Amino acid sequence: MLNKFSWPRLAVSDGSLEALKWLALVLMTVDHVNKFLFNGTDDAAFAAGRVALPLFVFALAYNLARPGVLERGAYLRTMKRLALFGALAIPAFVILGGIHAALRPLNIMFALLALTATLNLLDRRTVGNYAAAAAVFLVGGANVEYWWPALAFGLAVWWYCKRPGVMPMALALTALASLWFINSNLWAFLTLPVVLAASLVDLRMPRLRWVFYAYYPVHLFALCLIRIPMSKAGYLFF
Repeated sequence: MLNKFSWPRLAVSDGSLEALKWLALVLMTVDHVNKFLFNGTDDAAFAAGRVALPLFVFALAYNLARPGVLERGAYLRTMKRLALFGALAIPAFVILGGIHAALRPLNIMFALLALTATLNLLDRRTVGNYAAAAAVFLVGGANVEYWWPALAFGLAVWWYCKRPGVMPMALALTALASLWFINSNLWAFLTLPVVLAASLVDLRMPRLRWVFYAYYPVHLFALCLIRIPMSKAGYLFF
């Protein structure tokens, strides 16, 4: 019986995948408003924010697992965009949390960049590229938000989409569980039922390629501006 079992392929429509990214964007915004304007005092907002990163990682890894991504140069285009908008967000992070908060760990755009670079090397399928992918994974994971669990979850999604099986599923579950060491909770596991629900519906949503990249630094600078009148009114930020 066990030999006859086959893991189901994961299929999410383009519109539903866009909806997942919009949901992640909203959750990230709620989390950042709570963190940067209200010193992280709202537990519900904090919990909601723990789902944003896995959803963004899932959407990226799912797209990069599509056939022909390497041949079309999609990895390199994605890496350039992530590097650009990640760098643009650094000044806002300096204002919001100081130079240390901006550079260690590097923001989520760089986490997605490290993931993309790792998958790009793995997809080339040579011994040298496998070794380089391991190096990028190890070094990148040590220097980005959510560390190695974020990269491991993305790797698991990409792997499962290409070849469904128990190993990528186990890696995905381990990566989500490992986020406990960063989040001190297991809210990231909500990603799984959300993704499952998305795979069961075919939502119609337009693809807005640049919005999600540009929104990241823009919303952080907006938070910087909102802090100015709040500071004058006596609010303290920690």
